[in-house]
Amino acid sequence: MSLFIGIDSGTQSVKAVVLDLDTRRVVAEARAPHQLIAGLPVGHMEQHPQEWAAALDAVILEVAGKIDRSRVRGIGVSGQQHGFVPLDAQGRVIRPAKLWCDTSTTAECALITKKLGGPQAALRQTGNLILPGFTAPKILWLKRHEPANYKRLRHVLLPHDYLNFHLTGNYFMEFGDASGTALLDVRKRVWSKAAIAAIDRNLADWLPPLSESHEAAGTLRPELAARYGLSADVVVSAGGGDNMMGAIGTGNVSPGVISASFGTSGTIYAFANQPVVDPQGEIAAFCSSTGGWLPLLCTMNVTTVTEQTRALFGYDHAALEAAVAATPAGAHGLVLLPYFAGERTPNVPDGSGVLLGLNKDTYQRGPLARAAMEGVTMGMNYGLRRLAALGVKAKEIRLTGGGAKSAVWRQLMADIFGVPVVGMVEEEGAALGGALQAAWCVARRDGRRNAKISDFTAGVVAVDERTRCTPIRANVARYRELQALQDDLGTALRGVFARHRALVAG
Repeated sequence: MSLFIGIDSGTQSVKAVVLDLDTRRVVAEARAPHQLIAGLPVGHMEQHPQEWAAALDAVILEVAGKIDRSRVRGIGVSGQQHGFVPLDAQGRVIRPAKLWCDTSTTAECALITKKLGGPQAALRQTGNLILPGFTAPKILWLKRHEPANYKRLRHVLLPHDYLNFHLTGNYFMEFGDASGTALLDVRKRVWSKAAIAAIDRNLADWLPPLSESHEAAGTLRPELAARYGLSADVVVSAGGGDNMMGAIGTGNVSPGVISASFGTSGTIYAFANQPVVDPQGEIAAFCSSTGGWLPLLCTMNVTTVTEQTRALFGYDHAALEAAVAATPAGAHGLVLLPYFAGERTPNVPDGSGVLLGLNKDTYQRGPLARAAMEGVTMGMNYGLRRLAALGVKAKEIRLTGGGAKSAVWRQLMADIFGVPVVGMVEEEGAALGGALQAAWCVARRDGRRNAKISDFTAGVVAVDERTRCTPIRANVARYRELQALQDDLGTALRGVFARHRALVAG
């Protein structure tokens, strides 16, 4: 008779689901929005962590009002990866969090990489390149640009860690989300002394100790438990980054499953029993939040691009789908390089959006709409092909995120990826993953020491066969040609992007 609350704190909102472990069904859901800080310079993306906590409180209170609160045993938190939450000695937020999509730290990436001995040395030390999306350069950015704030720094947390801190009062970090800091040696699953020393040796004292993903961050603070109407014995599990929790929520907990999330950003990832380190550094060598590893590609521009296109034309979602469906595959040769916020895979932080093939026939709503959808999907396929080169090959891709809800987009994904794609019965994969991890954590605390995460995903996680799309052979061939064109375009313009950004900034 147990209920588990799963939380997903993303860039735009916090979502909650309640999993009834007896019926293996989601029985309640809630969502509360939060905002980016407006008016920041180009490349700076920040939020107030206190707004995440307020939204978290709101969704827990809402779902608690829909269920028998006495049955709640655990809470699991998923959060946007890589964000830097700086706290002082008393646990107070020093300044807004710099987010995963903040690209203002290119200089700091270069400095850390140089101190480590170059890109290949960084890969040897950590398993990952030092990229603007990761946490490490954000910490050095604070040291270089806001020394007064840096002087107060005593605790470094990631977004989901901060919410765990809000819930429990404990400083805690598990391997999955920690692997996205660029401070972890992902092969040995320990903090990298070299990466820490490249920023500040004192940083070692400001990072939480690392814990296994089946362990608990703690139990609810008594005052919060009373506010929620829950028992103070409710366990808060380790939680993890949104991709790690999304892997659990799509059943991606053993080799052979590949998941793709089409949200604000785009990610494709697969479970592995051993670390998968890309010698080119394009695929992130992350740990999973289930005891394994999670090689992952990430693009920074997905639904932000399609939503801006939809808003530009004044379309609702149905109208956007109709415009895309009425335009043939390839958008009459119109190709969008979708680097609206720079890009991470490939690593082009100075990038911007580029349209190739504009003429009187393509400068129309339909081709522009389709080029937007195709462009972001080919951006993800760039990384999928890199995963394949590392031995992680897709036979089917499980979909989550807002883009997965579109039948037109799902077919387009199948055609570009060249393999069948299918959505999930429960669309909030990361939140469901949080609930499932919480159930796993509680079971192990209750004495089931041999319990595996797959014991809980089985019977809960299910694909929705009504959403399955298989590739159309003619479209696959067409997109293969366009993919090569988009890849060449992105490579050819890298120097132009840097000059253009300098021109805009100056």
